[in-house]
Amino acid sequence: MNLKIDEIVMRSDKYAGFLSRLSDIYAFMDRKYKEAADYYGFNCMGCDDTCCRTLFYHHTVVEYLYLIEGYRNIDPAKQSEVSGRASRVCMKIEEIDGEKITLRLLCPFNFDGLCVIYKYRPMICRLHGIPHELQKPGQAVFYGSGCKVFTDQNKKKDYFKFDRTPFYIEMAQLENELKQYAGITCKFKMTIAEMVRSMKNRDGC
Repeated sequence: MNLKIDEIVMRSDKYAGFLSRLSDIYAFMDRKYKEAADYYGFNCMGCDDTCCRTLFYHHTVVEYLYLIEGYRNIDPAKQSEVSGRASRVCMKIEEIDGEKITLRLLCPFNFDGLCVIYKYRPMICRLHGIPHELQKPGQAVFYGSGCKVFTDQNKKKDYFKFDRTPFYIEMAQLENELKQYAGITCKFKMTIAEMVRSMKNRDGC
């Protein structure tokens, strides 16, 4: 972990304004996602192939700080269990050491099919599952499909325009402002399990 990032994690109170803005961005995402989900009548509750077993990498320090807030708001016993789970996931990731193997490992925050930090879950957890589009500068519009459960449920529904572009733009702007404010120049890339392990090592849990 970069020392500068460690420093801002220890003084996360200084960045409350950034986290408040992130909360607003998340609320915007949730509203737009719900519009699309309601159109399709999509509900992923009870999914056997849960996206909580997908190994996502996250690339924003501001989301890392927000996730820490969620971790710190669960009770100590739950924190301990989450930390143990995260360590085991990280060990599995390290065992494959870059091999092209698809890991299906349950997120350490998933308990009995529910996320114990649901309010604080990262962007990709909020947007996954529904067909979408994304317009990167200078490139053609990218169209992404829904997850398998979505496809099985919605084979006859016409596409509902769900554009992720505004979310990515707002997130990038917020991340850039945070990095400039904190003096961070390094890139950030961690799984949720790696974030939790870094919290455990830093806080001495």
